[in-house]
Amino acid sequence: MKNILIIDDEVNVGLLLSKFLTRNGFNVATATSGATAGEQLKNNKFNLVLCDFRLEDTDGREMLKKIKREHPETGVIIITGYSDIKMAVELIKLGAYDYITKPLYPDEILTTINKAIETQKALNENTNHATPASPVAETSKPAKKAIASNDFVIGTSRASKELVHQIELVAPTMYSVIIIGESGTGKESVAKSIHLNSNRADKPFIAMDCGSLTKELAGSEFFGHEKGSFTGALTTKIGHFEMANGGTLFLDEIANLSYDIQAALLRTVQERKVRRIGGTKEIDLDVRIIVATNENLQDAIRNGKFREDLYHRFNEFTIDLPPLRERGKDILLLAEHFLALANEELNRNVTRFSPEVTESLLNYRWQGNIRELKNVIRRAALLTEGEEVQIKALPLEMTINSRPMMMAEPARTNEAPVKEIKHDLKNAAMEAEYETILRVLREVNFNKTKAAEILKIDRKTLYNKMKANNLDK
Repeated sequence: MKNILIIDDEVNVGLLLSKFLTRNGFNVATATSGATAGEQLKNNKFNLVLCDFRLEDTDGREMLKKIKREHPETGVIIITGYSDIKMAVELIKLGAYDYITKPLYPDEILTTINKAIETQKALNENTNHATPASPVAETSKPAKKAIASNDFVIGTSRASKELVHQIELVAPTMYSVIIIGESGTGKESVAKSIHLNSNRADKPFIAMDCGSLTKELAGSEFFGHEKGSFTGALTTKIGHFEMANGGTLFLDEIANLSYDIQAALLRTVQERKVRRIGGTKEIDLDVRIIVATNENLQDAIRNGKFREDLYHRFNEFTIDLPPLRERGKDILLLAEHFLALANEELNRNVTRFSPEVTESLLNYRWQGNIRELKNVIRRAALLTEGEEVQIKALPLEMTINSRPMMMAEPARTNEAPVKEIKHDLKNAAMEAEYETILRVLREVNFNKTKAAEILKIDRKTLYNKMKANNLDK
């Protein structure tokens, strides 16, 4: 259970916060002055401090300096009754995780607290270098801020070390970056790590999923709009470029944008100005752009789906994320890390994997990469009653396919029933079609749109063939 100290000279505020956080599973202590808070900190260990900016005997700035000097392993969030951007920037530079204003909204403050604790824990692990088996034990010194989330764990493989080196190299620059990798390899976490290691770390990091945008909404999401500029524009909306001004804008699945939006995006990037839809005023921009894709943009250019000039605007630096199956024993480091997180989430004490489970983890193909591994470990922790994860706690497809999968011989899972092979030409052709469709579906993580494109058929034909081959189950 995490320990939190609330420092606020308003007794009622401290009491309300204490009750709310206690109900949400935290151990909470309170202090009404800087002096009593100092005694609490001296005698107890806290994961996080929530400190009001204005106190009777000191202020939040001085308390933050004292906590970071004497208890650097403790995260700090400053609470105040008014908003001041200059003060917020100063406090974050001094080491505060965040700066929030009253009135406090329960969902917002709970989310901020959880993120602050996760971030501080990652920073502590990255600083200590205490355990040789730690996923961050072999990182180089400049990478102390490189961990951006609990899904980004630095391993010991050559690929992981090269990734850290590239983050260290490009982060301090103003270069735009293209991150290429399969779905689930941690592209957004790498983008956040670049941001955290840059001189924009105290500015906004805004992530945008281009894959979820319709052509009609994309312009409004990117550039914003003025009230009444089109039917349904009931209020003025600030776009993602404005939200990210001064910081970093991360555009995920950039290849999914329509050609028209790509043209508008190119103009904004070139001129470093944005104008809201329906507006007349141009707003100056200072935004670093990081984009990500799981597609080959060079192929998209050749196929007329992506603008070559936009590609060259973004392609000042490229990072290729290796799939999990090519990261060797990093898989076990990640698995141990996710197991620790699952233990904390579920209040369990699962300490290790059986030899059979270890073998399965290393040999499985991991089409969903890190995201899939995390889900598998959370499920296994939930199903494990003792201290050791047994093979029965893994999904069925992992126990069936515990050997490395070969492209020419795709292993079958419970998603695809084994079919009896008949040795006449008609059935041989059907069997070949079955194997081809199944292999392509696995390659694209069962994305039917992409599978249809690779197979050079339309989606309706693919659905019909899947149904005929009993693959729709």
